[in-house]
Amino acid sequence: NPALAQDYAGDGFWERRAIAARYLSQQMLLSLLDDPDEVVRRVLAYRLPVEYLDPLIRDPDREVRITVADRLPPERLEVLAADPDYLVRQYVARRLHIGRLFRMIRDPDRQVRCTVAERLPVQSLGLMREDPEPEVRLKVAERIGPEGGQAMIADSDWRVRLRLAERLPVAMVEPLRRDEDADVRAAAAARLADGAGQARYPGAGK
Repeated sequence: NPALAQDYAGDGFWERRAIAARYLSQQMLLSLLDDPDEVVRRVLAYRLPVEYLDPLIRDPDREVRITVADRLPPERLEVLAADPDYLVRQYVARRLHIGRLFRMIRDPDRQVRCTVAERLPVQSLGLMREDPEPEVRLKVAERIGPEGGQAMIADSDWRVRLRLAERLPVAMVEPLRRDEDADVRAAAAARLADGAGQARYPGAGK
């Protein structure tokens, strides 16, 4: 009964407050910013106008902060780039202005860095080609330009080398024909057999 929401805004049971919060006016929602229950505050994070979300940026509940990270304008997201929870930072990495992503290149979490590698400008991907995690380097290998890719030919992970064998200009593939991994050697040999072909670098130079 949405018309009765106001009567339950201060109810002693968290679930009734959370249900009421779905229908309260935005002005009344502000009175619940300090609600002790995270479910109620999650409703607020979803419903409040973005200009009133600042008090929830440091909320102790990560789901609240994730919702905030999903709704804040990109120019205000950087305040959450150092959040202690990797999922919050991943949302930030997905939405932060590309020019501000550099601060997240060394994020402690692999998944966050994978997201950064997917969005970082191609000309800046060289900064991540020596990342300690193969999954991150694979993302780099999928997008990096020819010169940067050539510098990754000796990568320790066969998946990275395989992706390079598939993407590098044919003139750069020759060293991979002698790779220790059979799949990499086969991919390099197939590219060389196909001839000079066009280098496949979607997005390069953009």
